[in-house]
Amino acid sequence: MKLKFKLAQINLFVGNFEYNLNKINGILKKADQDKTDIVIFPEMAITGYPPDDLLYKKRFIENNLDILKKISTHCTKCICIIGFVNFVDRGSKINNEGSGLYNSAAVIANKKIQYIYNKINLPNYNIFDEKRYFKPGKRIPVIDIKGIRFGLGICEDIWVDNSPVYDQAEHGRTDFIININASPYYINKRKERTSLLNKISSKTNNYIFYLNVVGAQDGIVFDGNSMVFNNKGEMILGAAQFKEDIIDIVLDFKAGKTFKSDPKKIDLIKISNFIPSQHSSEKNFDDPFFLPEKEEVYNALILGTKDYIIKNNFKKVILGLSGGIDSAMTAAIAVDAIGQSNVISLFMPSRYSSESSFRDAQKLSKNLKIELISLPIEKIYDTYLKEFKPFFKDKAFDSTEENIQARIRGNMLMAFSNKFGYLVLTTGNKSEMSTGYATLYGDMAGGYAVLKDVYKTLVYDLARYRNAKAGYDLIPDSIISKAPSAELKEDQKDTDSLPPYDTLDQILILYIEEHCSYKDIMALKRFNKNIVSKVINLVDKSEYKRRQSPPGIKITKCSLGRDRRMPITSGYILK
Repeated sequence: MKLKFKLAQINLFVGNFEYNLNKINGILKKADQDKTDIVIFPEMAITGYPPDDLLYKKRFIENNLDILKKISTHCTKCICIIGFVNFVDRGSKINNEGSGLYNSAAVIANKKIQYIYNKINLPNYNIFDEKRYFKPGKRIPVIDIKGIRFGLGICEDIWVDNSPVYDQAEHGRTDFIININASPYYINKRKERTSLLNKISSKTNNYIFYLNVVGAQDGIVFDGNSMVFNNKGEMILGAAQFKEDIIDIVLDFKAGKTFKSDPKKIDLIKISNFIPSQHSSEKNFDDPFFLPEKEEVYNALILGTKDYIIKNNFKKVILGLSGGIDSAMTAAIAVDAIGQSNVISLFMPSRYSSESSFRDAQKLSKNLKIELISLPIEKIYDTYLKEFKPFFKDKAFDSTEENIQARIRGNMLMAFSNKFGYLVLTTGNKSEMSTGYATLYGDMAGGYAVLKDVYKTLVYDLARYRNAKAGYDLIPDSIISKAPSAELKEDQKDTDSLPPYDTLDQILILYIEEHCSYKDIMALKRFNKNIVSKVINLVDKSEYKRRQSPPGIKITKCSLGRDRRMPITSGYILK
């Protein structure tokens, strides 16, 4: 029997039920036109993911269930698999596993919910807090369509060693597995997914339909990257990354596998009155579409920026353009995300700003075709110094006077934000945020931090990638090649305060991403002990700054904030 599948890799909107419903209904309408037998939607497609503490709102849960009922009325010719938030009370008749809230998937056919699967394995690490909200399910489903059987799971259910798919394949004798996801992106996540799906499909002798959501939510980027694997562990079809895509595929299955009855483990659900459409030919499989790493990261930053701006109803953004690499990259990403006419930049020179920085800012803004406003801070800065002089007296120039400049600039950017409704993009990178090389209420002041999870060395790599894509020095080589400086005092260089970035970033990756101790890092015999000790100390004592920073885009496995949660007040020395 041939079955036609449609995997809907779509961009959803947390809490915007009408938006999500319209998108889902549009796919269902197209599925009917295409004579699709099974249409699949992502994890928590109705609510969007993650809704966080909206899940504590009773009306939010009720709205989500109302939308599920509306969707059911549109499932007339196909079987629909869709993620939602399930509330079970004592009177529930469908798969009652005890009262509570569940992360669930509905199986809908003939305008009726045939089965509700409650996610068994709830992730509670990194960005995930599912045990805060949901109860784990216990029942494992196998859905039977005229002798063709498939298993169903949600995201984490396939990542654990004792995955329910093995019970489905053994006891249900399934032909394929459907796994719906809200799986966030980080560097190399695609390799982890493909390795896992290869293992499961070959071990269970099942086709795997892996569907992921695409889009961004408060800095968490979902890259799509949906895939279909055959029962030999081979990927036969893949969706695009970082954009909406639909996978249509026809596969031929032969009924007749024996069901090993085990009612303690398996719920066998027969959809006996469903009539599959007639399909004359199978899908010609395409090569999966994958991106090189730098392009993948850059696209994640674009998607994260674009969705945050649009879904929060901003029209334009503003940023401080210093003539340095970080603000240059932030501006380029913003232009690629929302267009040149929607990006405004401020160049705010002080007595320490170089002429070359102004030339670089001018050249970059011309290349990007964005508005550049020059607004010197010297008069305001001089007023600050005069007003403080009676109190500071003969104390030497230090970071106090440096930070005043950064805070004046933050004030100016926020004034434009208030007056015109612009979103302020901050420009600090992960190397700076990790070590506290940033000014609270200064260059950290803003609404969204595009490079918050991007190490400085990767910023340079992304600049070179963007120039290669443009075919010329879109980001001027003079910006890329000059020594980085905050230009807050005479002849200042970042290396006055920090180790060279190629060394710093290696240590930060070990300490933050790999959770290595001082001893672990020193055992590698690659770094000076004083440098390692200094970096760790800077990271540890800067937690209070990071806690007050704006949200930013996650691209690493351990981003600062939602992934890495360290106490501000702590007497423990992490060495």
